[in-house]
Amino acid sequence: MVLNKKNIPKVGFGLWKISQEDCAEAVYNAIKAGYRHLDSACDYGNEEQVGEGIKRAIDDGLCLREDLFVASKLWNSFHAKEHVELALQKSLDDLQLDYLDLYLVHFPIASKFVPIETRYPPEWIADPDADNPRVELAGVPLIETWQAMEAVCEKGLATQIGVCNYNTGLLHDLMSYAKIKPSMLQIESHPYLTQEKLIRLAKQYNIQVTAFSPLGALSYLELDMAGAAESVIEQNVVKQAASRTGKTPAQVVLRWGVQRGNAIIPKTSRPERLIENLDIFDFELSEQEMAAISALNIHRRFNDPGDFCEAAFNTFNPIYD
Repeated sequence: MVLNKKNIPKVGFGLWKISQEDCAEAVYNAIKAGYRHLDSACDYGNEEQVGEGIKRAIDDGLCLREDLFVASKLWNSFHAKEHVELALQKSLDDLQLDYLDLYLVHFPIASKFVPIETRYPPEWIADPDADNPRVELAGVPLIETWQAMEAVCEKGLATQIGVCNYNTGLLHDLMSYAKIKPSMLQIESHPYLTQEKLIRLAKQYNIQVTAFSPLGALSYLELDMAGAAESVIEQNVVKQAASRTGKTPAQVVLRWGVQRGNAIIPKTSRPERLIENLDIFDFELSEQEMAAISALNIHRRFNDPGDFCEAAFNTFNPIYD
């Protein structure tokens, strides 16, 4: 199967934390609002519902399959070479698709394999019924995982492959052995975590960048992983740019993200926010505004396994220094 590689739309619809009961309708409404980039993952636990939303949108003539850019991610417990295609096929079955436009390694973490029929999605803990439930790591090198990713790409099951949550050292290492080069690096990035060196390195390697959690703390308030005082949209430089442009503070922050040259995947299930998050291409921030927003950087990472794995899964498991 030979499929054309599509350019990734700059604003995607992030599917993390959207409940199963709301997900199919949210996906349908997103496509209806104009979204063509859908960012999914095995671990989000809602790919069946994503597939229902996609099918309904296609059946209703809102789009063709070829119009969509659908991404999903390989979970940690499927890193072994014999499990990568198994995991990808499960995502394809749930999404009711023949191929993905992008398949990503979700974390540079290999954990113990959990059969699909035992528990799906496997989540972080290897055995929830153990006396001390925890993350159990597996001895699978990242090169083995990447070679299996290349194999599913060669089969046409994914037209592009990439990685999430890699740092500069892992990126250098990956580029030294990759026969099919990663087309995408997906990372947390927002004004409090600009990741300028990592983004610059990715682009030096001709790897596109997608920023998740582009609004920073707003994605983590409900998980108690951030405080309300950490909201970037309350910063004066953001509010001043919003006043000048006639846009909302959230639109200013999202515009900052795409104006850096990245794709972004904000998440919302509110129809009015769906439209607002897409409506960021009729204005530009000045160089001074871009610099002022970038200067908010305090290296604040909200999504850090070095923090949440110990708190939630009884396992100290850092991947960032």
